[in-house]
Amino acid sequence: MPNPLTDSTTTNGFSVKLWRGERMVLLGMDVDAPEPDFVGFSIEVQSPGSSQFFPLRNRLNFAYTDAPGAATVNGYRNFDSTQAPFQTFRWIHFPYNPQDGVYQYRVTKQHMADDGTLHAGTSITSSIDLQTVIYEGLLDVGFTRNFASSQAYADRYGNNPNIIPADPAQGLSFTKVAGDVYEWLGFEARQLLFDLLDEIVGDQTLTLDLFVYDFNEPDMLSRLEKMGPRLRAIIDDSADHKADTAAESIAAGRLRTSAGQDNVHRMHFLSLQHNKVLVVKRNGEPYKVLFGSTNFSFRGLYIQANNTLVFQQKDIVQLFIDYFEQAFTHPAGFGSTPLASTWHDVDSDGKAVSLCLSPHKDSALSLGKIGDSINAATSSVFFCIAFLNQAKTGAVREAIDSLEGKPVFSYGISDKANGLAVHKPDGTPGIVDFQYLADHAPEPFKSEWSGGQGIHEHNKFVVVDFNLPTAKVFTGSCNMSVSGEEHNGDNLICIQDSRVATSYAIEAIRIFDHLEFRTKMKGAGKPASLTLAKPAAISGKPAWFEPFYVADSQKERDRKLFAH
Repeated sequence: MPNPLTDSTTTNGFSVKLWRGERMVLLGMDVDAPEPDFVGFSIEVQSPGSSQFFPLRNRLNFAYTDAPGAATVNGYRNFDSTQAPFQTFRWIHFPYNPQDGVYQYRVTKQHMADDGTLHAGTSITSSIDLQTVIYEGLLDVGFTRNFASSQAYADRYGNNPNIIPADPAQGLSFTKVAGDVYEWLGFEARQLLFDLLDEIVGDQTLTLDLFVYDFNEPDMLSRLEKMGPRLRAIIDDSADHKADTAAESIAAGRLRTSAGQDNVHRMHFLSLQHNKVLVVKRNGEPYKVLFGSTNFSFRGLYIQANNTLVFQQKDIVQLFIDYFEQAFTHPAGFGSTPLASTWHDVDSDGKAVSLCLSPHKDSALSLGKIGDSINAATSSVFFCIAFLNQAKTGAVREAIDSLEGKPVFSYGISDKANGLAVHKPDGTPGIVDFQYLADHAPEPFKSEWSGGQGIHEHNKFVVVDFNLPTAKVFTGSCNMSVSGEEHNGDNLICIQDSRVATSYAIEAIRIFDHLEFRTKMKGAGKPASLTLAKPAAISGKPAWFEPFYVADSQKERDRKLFAH
């Protein structure tokens, strides 16, 4: 039976390691001494229930002039990786229809002779159990797909821009398009949310206490209305949410009709009520809690990169019950209460879990723990922090700024006013502009929808040393900024567990790789058609793999980190 987290094999100086992610698998590959004719890796997969391997497919090839017809240069994955190998030392396989069960992967080194023909070299077959639930009966984690601006969305839905309302205030009356686009884009985060809502609707013993910030998802509202007085809700009333025409105000009015006038409160803390939380009780006892970065809105669920957690650990649920009661009955002065003045440690089935609730008197309470963990990292740091660039001070910003130049592998993404800042493996920043790719997509890539107005990366998480026993992840609704922690109602969780940390690390890599392509294209000006690199003896150019063997470079750390 394969290891539930990783599976690693080394043969003749060739290493392959599989890592379990949330409905995806990270493959790390390494070659001790690549031969001059080495041109990449082919990857084949045998899915659960299948009797044969099928090659993963590449959008790129060595050349397109010999391909039969222009249709081969259209941005689709036309080329089997057995003929057009991946020129990278890691790859994330995102199954088209993920399912529970064992996935087998066959990874083969590919070589090119002087006449341009390919021949297979050493091959490794490994397997991993891609279980849907991260810890059955305790914790599940889900991510949105964040693919509205992608080749996958262009392939599957033709870049349809009409899946979300142009004005968020019109969301509750917006007519959704037919088909499975919302399930596909919302992915596991949406499934966790709607499965829990449906469970509450169908079970009269369950009650829901709800924290809401952004809220314009009409199918969610209809389910909440079906709960009647079993629902209590706190809906933010700050800034744009306060207007009578705001979706949040309209939702509050409808829920007061269904749940009762006294069961729906509008409020904010010193600045925002920024939590996005479902607290569920069964016959008055702690049952489940759902929280994370995902707003209950069209952009939050269907456009942005977000994450959601569902815990069934009673101590964790109870903490959120207490948080809701305080906010519902006596929100003033919350920062002075015991709930806000300390980290709350929980032993969750042997996994160390700590939670911190804001607003606090001093942001160092929460941010200091994150900053100390980043500073103590010895292997890697991954971060996806939506508004990091707005934070000029604070322990998290200072620790991330100090990563540059350290012998630690790091990736990062954060929002900027004109795009997304991508902190690349060499330590340099780049800016992603979604509209740029839509206007300048190089062959063989097609133009993409920019995803509408608003940010794309809304996650708030930091992963430290995911591949070590000391692995930990920080996440929640917390923006990891001084002002947010001292003024907003938010939650932050630290989970010390390799399995959870690996899931978030793989998600960070997936988002990063998805976005870095745009950075490369913008930096290239008007790029030519993309092709795979041939050996130096044929092309007269350096081999594609040479930068990954520069001693003490980030690319070298990238190559080694995921394959060993």
